[in-house]
Amino acid sequence: MFEDISLLRMLTIVVDITLVAYVIYKLIMVIRGTRAVQLLKGITVILVVWFLSSTFQLYTLQWIMNQAIVYGLLAIIIIFQPELRRALEQLGRGRFFSKSSVAQEEEIMTMIVHIVKASTYMGKRRIGALISLERETGMNDYVETGIAMNAKLTSELLINVFIPNTPLHDGAVILKNNEIMAAGCYLPLSENPFISKELGTRHRAALGVSEVTDAITLIVSEETGAISVTKNGELHRNLDEEALRTLLENELMKQEGNGSSSRWQWRGKKNG
Repeated sequence: MFEDISLLRMLTIVVDITLVAYVIYKLIMVIRGTRAVQLLKGITVILVVWFLSSTFQLYTLQWIMNQAIVYGLLAIIIIFQPELRRALEQLGRGRFFSKSSVAQEEEIMTMIVHIVKASTYMGKRRIGALISLERETGMNDYVETGIAMNAKLTSELLINVFIPNTPLHDGAVILKNNEIMAAGCYLPLSENPFISKELGTRHRAALGVSEVTDAITLIVSEETGAISVTKNGELHRNLDEEALRTLLENELMKQEGNGSSSRWQWRGKKNG
């Protein structure tokens, strides 16, 4: 009996350590490439100084470090607010308690064809474009900043929206379920300090919305005609027609595959 209790205790410890390691790993994935990394380095320095002051009995310095740690907890919540919000939103996208519901496979393929055709056309003619595809996280806040369209998606209509010197060309188009919800929308700009200086406002806006939602956002550069895609805070640059089609199929058809199951499920997100 005692051997069984000891074995059960060991299994509990292993599961406990595994779960903690997994949580730490996911936190690292969330903050990777953000300003939180630099802040964590500062927190590490404070903890090292606190440990040394305690070890060598430097009472004044230790008191200062104690105060910094006590009030620092509130400061961390304030400073890390964007990263915490992003982590909670990613957790919510896992859908512990909801069933998947996505468009049919044929509808997704039709949407991909129109997007790829329009993007390739605009890229060859260096027509700047910003196209965001809503997925699980709602984008109504951003839709309301633009001009409502509620029109069926076609490559011709998408191209026409971004023709220079037209009323709707400056801003983002937001798509949902093979439909153009709105044009001329404003997206949040990323505050990531590691973004290349050569990237403009469109790329920064695309990265910004990918950091706070699970949307896939496509950018056509007005200067070079290069096509890029952002997702989950990542930027994929200089995609040709085939690479763009493959990326969209992998992401959107993967979502369709997860949605076809009738079981309650957790859909993990891939980072890095």
